[in-house]
Amino acid sequence: MADHDPDQAAVPAGNGPRTGTRNGGDLVVETLEALGAKTVFGIPGQHALGLFDAMGRGNLQFVSSRVENNSAFAADGYSRATGEVGVLFLSTGPGALTSLAGLQEAYATGVPMVVVASQIPLDGLGARRKGMLHQLDDQKASAANVTKSQRLIQHASGIPSAIQDAWTEAISSPQGPVWLEIPQNVLLDPIMVPPVEDALAEAADNPPRVELVREAVKWLQAAERPAIIAGGGTRRGRAEKPLLSIAEKLRAPVICTPGGNGAFPWNHELSLQSWIEDRYMTDLLEDADVLVVIGSSLGEVTSNYFTFEPRGRIIQIDAEPRVLESNRPGLGIRADAGQALAALDEALEVGPAHATPSWHGTAPEDLVKETLAKVRARLESQDLAKEMKFMADIREAVPADMQTFWDMTIAAYWGWSCWDAREGQFHSAQGAGGLGYGFPAAIGAAVGLETVGKPGRVLAVSGDGSSMYSISELATAKQHNVPVTWLIVDDGGYGILREYMVGAFGKATATELARPDFVKLAEAFGVPATKVAPEDVGKALKAGFAADGPNVVVVETLLKMFAPTHLPR
Repeated sequence: MADHDPDQAAVPAGNGPRTGTRNGGDLVVETLEALGAKTVFGIPGQHALGLFDAMGRGNLQFVSSRVENNSAFAADGYSRATGEVGVLFLSTGPGALTSLAGLQEAYATGVPMVVVASQIPLDGLGARRKGMLHQLDDQKASAANVTKSQRLIQHASGIPSAIQDAWTEAISSPQGPVWLEIPQNVLLDPIMVPPVEDALAEAADNPPRVELVREAVKWLQAAERPAIIAGGGTRRGRAEKPLLSIAEKLRAPVICTPGGNGAFPWNHELSLQSWIEDRYMTDLLEDADVLVVIGSSLGEVTSNYFTFEPRGRIIQIDAEPRVLESNRPGLGIRADAGQALAALDEALEVGPAHATPSWHGTAPEDLVKETLAKVRARLESQDLAKEMKFMADIREAVPADMQTFWDMTIAAYWGWSCWDAREGQFHSAQGAGGLGYGFPAAIGAAVGLETVGKPGRVLAVSGDGSSMYSISELATAKQHNVPVTWLIVDDGGYGILREYMVGAFGKATATELARPDFVKLAEAFGVPATKVAPEDVGKALKAGFAADGPNVVVVETLLKMFAPTHLPR
């Protein structure tokens, strides 16, 4: 094992020269830098010290979270905000396992990440139980449910190629996190491998099959009532331009799922926005004679909780073959959404039927307007004035180009349906639905925007319950002076679960929570905080956006959800 100068090891990442004996950790850092990585998230650990020692000789920026799950969320947010690969360093055993819930969100949502986890020394791997610290029977097997693939690197010379392959896989559609693990001794032992000079990773091509495009065009050319559902894959495939072109050629109404929010202009005359859980929208989509579903499984939320019964034919486009026809039979096209829609757009010619399309005598633009009006009227009949104003006040306060990150909380459930992303982007944890996503993801996003030369403030929105999952990251935000404003909506417990239980059983059990004084707690971390009434949320957010570094806005209020339309009355 190489000797390490403790003074050298303490040099902050990016400030140290490449001196001393090189080891496997250097190969990791060198390869990542050659691939274009600039920032790494994670927490140091005993078996991973070779990684962190090598960072002291490199140029990677390191953002130290306080819980590995939050490190995964931060790398996820970094990737979503920038479009680049998020990189995560993990220690062995408990550290690696703690990250898995965060990785589930990235995997479910298709976020490209490279995860480098340490391992116990090579001679401890296998069936024997040697009693080593952090030892697991098969660590990478634990990651199999939440990553695209898992690799164990057993010799230093294999590190550059393995990382390059992992990066390629992460960015190839369907995108997602890829898991690598490297034993402690492979990271620490001196090496004879020369420094990495270059690394190349290009996304694998994922075009649609020609005959499927031809068949889809045939269906769409003959359609009288085409409609489109734009899921999260539309955004991941950067398919916004061909989606708009196809919709306008067909004069087809377009609705976005929560993951697809922002894929289609909110106020376009063909936009049904994101009211995917409303029965009026379900009725319209069921009436389409050809329904194009892009980057969505037609899953629980998109199908209005599996009440959706389409009467027409379905064209389903998705990069993940397991998604195709998983809920409804149709013409399945396995392809990247951007490539598939570009091919459809090029082949699609506007025919006479599309000059005057009619939904039973109603023009599609009028149908969209009427349907949105019905949704609005339904909401206004439910005593939801406070909730609608609260969301409108947040939207008015948030700059048009600001990215927002939403936890699993009632405000986010409203946001799924009513948030106009404008020139910014809307991000939430609807992929896996775990708590604690919003704040650490926003930290990663703000760090990423600064890294790629587009610095800007980011908004995170959490409830009091979900905020406690990531409250320790106030220390991270303060340490790195991250420009994140965190809105905590405190309703005294797990609000959405309370509402579900009261609705189903007449009372709620185990949903009420003891909470800290969030303002004092934030201030204890050195983060400015303020508590305001619901009607003052917009003013408080604007003040937070104008400040330097992190800050917190707390609103104590009980928000209600709009009534579900999939349940019998």
